[in-house]
Amino acid sequence: MARPQKIRLGEMLLGQNLISESQLQTALEEQKRSGRKLGRVFIDGGLISEEGLARALARQLQLDFVDLRHARLRRELVERLPEAQARRFRALVLEVDGIGLTVGMADPTDLFAYDELARILKAEIHTVVVLESELLAAIDRLYRRTDEISGLAAELGNELGDLPGDFGALLGTGSTIEEAPVVKLLQTLFEDAVRARASDIHFEPQAARLTIRFRIDGVLHVQTETDLRIAPALVLRLKLMSGLDISEKRLPQDGRFEVKVPGQVLDMRISTLPTQFGESVVLRLLSHSKDLLDLDRLGMPPRLYAQLKSAIRHPAGMILVTGPTGSGKTTTLYATLAALNSPDRKIITVEDPVEYRLPGINQVQVHEKIELSFGRVLRAALRQDPDVILVGEMRDRETAEIGLRAAMTGHLVLSTLHTNDAASTPMRLLDMGVARYMVATALHLVIAQRLVRTLCAHCTRPHALAPGEHEWLRVELGAAVDQHEYHRGAGCPQCNGTGYLGRTAVYEALEMTRNVVEAANDEDPAAFVRAAREQMAGHSLRRDALRLVLEGRSSVEEAMRVASQQD
Repeated sequence: MARPQKIRLGEMLLGQNLISESQLQTALEEQKRSGRKLGRVFIDGGLISEEGLARALARQLQLDFVDLRHARLRRELVERLPEAQARRFRALVLEVDGIGLTVGMADPTDLFAYDELARILKAEIHTVVVLESELLAAIDRLYRRTDEISGLAAELGNELGDLPGDFGALLGTGSTIEEAPVVKLLQTLFEDAVRARASDIHFEPQAARLTIRFRIDGVLHVQTETDLRIAPALVLRLKLMSGLDISEKRLPQDGRFEVKVPGQVLDMRISTLPTQFGESVVLRLLSHSKDLLDLDRLGMPPRLYAQLKSAIRHPAGMILVTGPTGSGKTTTLYATLAALNSPDRKIITVEDPVEYRLPGINQVQVHEKIELSFGRVLRAALRQDPDVILVGEMRDRETAEIGLRAAMTGHLVLSTLHTNDAASTPMRLLDMGVARYMVATALHLVIAQRLVRTLCAHCTRPHALAPGEHEWLRVELGAAVDQHEYHRGAGCPQCNGTGYLGRTAVYEALEMTRNVVEAANDEDPAAFVRAAREQMAGHSLRRDALRLVLEGRSSVEEAMRVASQQD
């Protein structure tokens, strides 16, 4: 392919009638004042979209425009160009053929970048135009730092040698701490976990190896296996970061710390557990992203969303969110708190631990070791004149009774409970020893939820149903089962071969209507279950999961998994 030619961007857009002469002059003045690239000035000023600019550039240069969101990228091909150069030159290797390599570039008029790419790749290159935002997202997704992490772990193992116990030099001091081997390894792990969209990092000492795993979309994946000798140094550094007792290795400990990674700040929750071969550590990654706390972005079905909005408009009553560990209950509660947070409301939370920090809210960490229990904090909180109270979990009868009494005496109370579904939640409160009248009077809404993996948009394909899937759908849909098309992910680099990319919640809600309340006061549990099922008819967890299947957003396999958790 011939070497691309330099063009004048403003004149090109003017020639294609995409901007006016006055807009060009204004943009040139802004470029001179700010020092930004002219293309960025056009985009930020709203004169043209990023895609519009890219397509105009492709037309002018007679190049193809490639939408990376729908491109099938192969990691082994992409990695022919080192990550540092991919980011520097805003380029990505897309395809290979008998002639050479197809390379996507955000700015194919950059002649220096073109020459450097040809030198590094040692091949004839054919350029296509891609969006810079999509290119950077693809780089974050495809360039994993596994080799770098393995190398840093090996380097740390070599520095440790055979001398146990003293890790002071390896941890660094003062200005050298960022160059310490342990610090570099952990920082690289944190950054790779963010790129991989991991929710947890597991450090697991085994008989001969230290296994480090990431939980991605609810499934654990091995990141690396390395020398067991480095485990104590990693644990020591993590304990120092979170303020834990570094001398205590026989008892579990919990804590938290903050870490900065490119583009964001993460809250890290740490849990240590003594095992046969050393201390196992699990880190939970919690992003400060405001999007996580936006009720409108949780994807609730319209009926449930309306029920929740109605419930939080009441000045008193209890709202419970239920589900197993890791089902997104805390995210739902905090999104609800964010919607309630205003200068005219006093909000107090009682948590163990405090997972997200929200400005304007009084958050209290339970501390059992000093007898600062849920019940004790909750009783004290009621004397603080709150409007809204969040209780991290209804763990026992005392906490449940105090919360329900608060809901009966003019407070809006939010909390969680571990139950399989919404219908069984009031019965669970009764099993805990709470008076029946309190449950019937104070409880307004119960939301049950699960997290369902969503199909990767890059590799989703029509799916022929297996006999078991067909039978399950026939029970749910009847004769209409054969009238729909079903999908499944084939697996690709974007989703690490799993066929799934991301998760979304599915919900069901039990609203304590008059009929349900009357049934709750009945001594016969079966009467309540019948009333609850009637109130929730057609709006169960399995039906919400089935909705995602019919919309092509998830697989039958995932919907069946959610259904099995209720059976």
